[in-house]
Amino acid sequence: MTRLWCNGQWMDLKDFPASPTDRGVTLGLGLFETILAVDGTPVFVQEHLTRLRASCERLGWHLPIPDLSVEMRKLLQNNNISSGRSRIRLSISSGSGPVHSVSLGADHVIWMHATHACIPPNTTTALLSPFVKNERSALAGLKCMSYAENILALEHAGRLGYEEAIFLNTAGHVCEAATSNVFLVINGKVLTPPLESGCLPGITREVIIGLASQARIPCETRTLTPEELSGADEVFLTSSIRGVMGISRLGDRDLVEDVTTGILREAWDRHLTQQITTGSSF
Repeated sequence: MTRLWCNGQWMDLKDFPASPTDRGVTLGLGLFETILAVDGTPVFVQEHLTRLRASCERLGWHLPIPDLSVEMRKLLQNNNISSGRSRIRLSISSGSGPVHSVSLGADHVIWMHATHACIPPNTTTALLSPFVKNERSALAGLKCMSYAENILALEHAGRLGYEEAIFLNTAGHVCEAATSNVFLVINGKVLTPPLESGCLPGITREVIIGLASQARIPCETRTLTPEELSGADEVFLTSSIRGVMGISRLGDRDLVEDVTTGILREAWDRHLTQQITTGSSF
């Protein structure tokens, strides 16, 4: 039976205490983090918790979030997924309250559950989504439970035979993918949209920027146009669960991945191993 960590207690899935009036359920007012674990060891935990705390502050939630590293390991053990790759989702739902308020209700819920995660392939396919991201949205840069627009974009891409969707923002600039950050390689330089584009401040995104610097690969965060995306030498995605994933087909264009992407993927794999064995970042 699936076991959860919820509000500091261990419980079975059937005992999950969410209220039917919880605004996470009715309005999507909640936050989450998705954390990779390998052989029972969660990675980049402190980075995820730091981002979650900052997101809570943006919503005015003065919620003390402790270091949950030990609980994450126990979660994996309790669900018999301490070997191989797994995915931990840490969620906060706002609880009941007035529809015009974002404050935490007395019955707010913070919980974690875990599932197996597949070994990701080196490449995937993507298209430019017909939908756009609002870089001026109150939710820009937050990993928010109201995730339906991302799922709709993925569903649209899937109907057309692609696995990912890349968004432009309302200004017509490259923003992010539905479940990943986006990087381009043009003339040997790695480029990624700035946070002002509305993209998520991805944990893996930040690590890759640092690893590119270590490898002395020129890397810049700047505004990127659709023309630069469609004409890039390489395009790759980054996410906590999949790491570095090259794009082999972007729309109707086949991309020959993999010089710079391959270097950064190998650097990511080494860095991930270091995280697992020592728990250190850079």
